[in-house]
Amino acid sequence: MIQVENLSKRYGDTLAVDDLSFTVTPGKVTGFLGPNGAGKSTTMRMILGLDRPTAGRALIAGRPYEELERPLTVVGALLDAKGVHGARTAYHHLLALAVSNGLPPSRVDEVLEMVGLTTVARKRAKGFSLGMGQRLGVAAALLGRPDVVVLDEPVNGLDPEGVLWARELMKRLASEGRTVLVSSHLMNEMAVTADHLVIIARGRLLVDSPMNEFIDQHSHASVTARVSDPEALKDALDTEGIRSARLPDGRIEALDVTPERVGELASDRRIAVYEMGRRTASLEQAFMELTSEQTEYRAVLEVGR
Repeated sequence: MIQVENLSKRYGDTLAVDDLSFTVTPGKVTGFLGPNGAGKSTTMRMILGLDRPTAGRALIAGRPYEELERPLTVVGALLDAKGVHGARTAYHHLLALAVSNGLPPSRVDEVLEMVGLTTVARKRAKGFSLGMGQRLGVAAALLGRPDVVVLDEPVNGLDPEGVLWARELMKRLASEGRTVLVSSHLMNEMAVTADHLVIIARGRLLVDSPMNEFIDQHSHASVTARVSDPEALKDALDTEGIRSARLPDGRIEALDVTPERVGELASDRRIAVYEMGRRTASLEQAFMELTSEQTEYRAVLEVGR
């Protein structure tokens, strides 16, 4: 497991992480989310021993990272795809990591094949695209067959095939009983990858719950209907105290109501229903609703002449 216990990090007058506690358990993909400036990267760096906490502690398999004798065999991490010596080939970058952790050189060829970089193994890293660098970073993370995997924005720069590959890899690692913590700003990707969510803002914990529970609690499902008289249906919904809106394509969208109830109201008003469907809430909607007041940096869309 990864255990974060009352973790805090202060840079001068700035409190980047504020008394943060959560646990990442094996057998599931845990998404680590938050607005820009939330403290995600700082937290991950403290978990991996790259930054020293001001207070609290982070443990991997019950021990601080610096106490792990062969860390790559316990935890594999990708924090920065550019964190590679550009003059080294992919093969020699991984070989250096393998030797330093007592791993056999044969493992290098295995992970290069696993991430699809065998054909460029002897190419210098400085010539790699962002997507190739991401794959090399994942190869390094998996080199020691670790039970804990920490990935920061692992699909950045990947093409659609690469995104699918990364998604399936994370799910497979979790299905094998490993602990997988992944940070990403891509809500749609997290929605189909993560089983559990840890969400922070301004260094504090906001959510630690299963994906489905979070979406149900922080967003609204709705029913959309294409009918013969949209205004009459909207009036019926308003009369019943059911929130609704007219969509640009003419359909009516009603919040927090069942399709059956919308159908009953349409029938009572003799309104013909041509089409009706349920619109489920998305992770993005739920995330935005939760963090709308927690965003560190705000932009105003204004087009001038």
